[in-house]
Amino acid sequence: MGIVNLTDDSFSGDGLGGDVERAIAHGLRLVEEGAHILDIGGESSRPGAPAVSARQELARVLPVLAGLRDCGVPLSVDTWKPEVMREVLAAGADMINDIAALQAPGALEAVAAGGAGVCLMHMQGEPGNMQHAPHYADVVNEVAEFLARRVQAALDAGIAAERIVVDPGFGFGKTLEHNLTLLRQLPALIATGRPLLVGLSRKSMLGLLTGRPAGERIYASVAAALLALQRGAALVRVHDVAATRDVIAIWNAVEEH
Repeated sequence: MGIVNLTDDSFSGDGLGGDVERAIAHGLRLVEEGAHILDIGGESSRPGAPAVSARQELARVLPVLAGLRDCGVPLSVDTWKPEVMREVLAAGADMINDIAALQAPGALEAVAAGGAGVCLMHMQGEPGNMQHAPHYADVVNEVAEFLARRVQAALDAGIAAERIVVDPGFGFGKTLEHNLTLLRQLPALIATGRPLLVGLSRKSMLGLLTGRPAGERIYASVAAALLALQRGAALVRVHDVAATRDVIAIWNAVEEH
């Protein structure tokens, strides 16, 4: 899953702001590099990020969604707002990637009404406060139980199981040790029965481990993606598509023999 970030305050420095042509070109480049799906986001979810209105989010997302409609891969939109979900689904989005796991009033209904896929992510707190003092008695079990509850809520709302993937939410209300524990025990999260999406690309945990700023975390990001895939992830959400694909190609070639 290649990232098309339309914000102007991205933690990783890849925000494309309101530059529609540049954002479309970036998305097309990611497809050329091997992305199987694009994830378009119009609101930053970095720790402490300010909220944006649905109108502003749609103004950023809809033109890029239209410009990438015929790029040859499914298009996901990263949003937690039901009104944005309805608009982008009507405009042809193939998937909703929701950091709030469809908990906002009306979100379940917005997704259930169509046939699009959905990613349900775990987050403790919200972007404005999630990294203040994250705490768990057992991070793996608590994340797994939350995801199982949200999968059941989606099923109860009429969203077919084959439309659902889940995301443990690395960096969303979690310390470095929480993140490492989740990565070590990733197979336990597959017990939800749904494919697992993992987003570790350029995140602060990689900076804490390597001492490198976000723009210099390509090697750490690729290593983290490979570790996630080896532990059962079905999808990895990445900035550096070409590098990640090369590593996966080598891994696949070795595993096939």
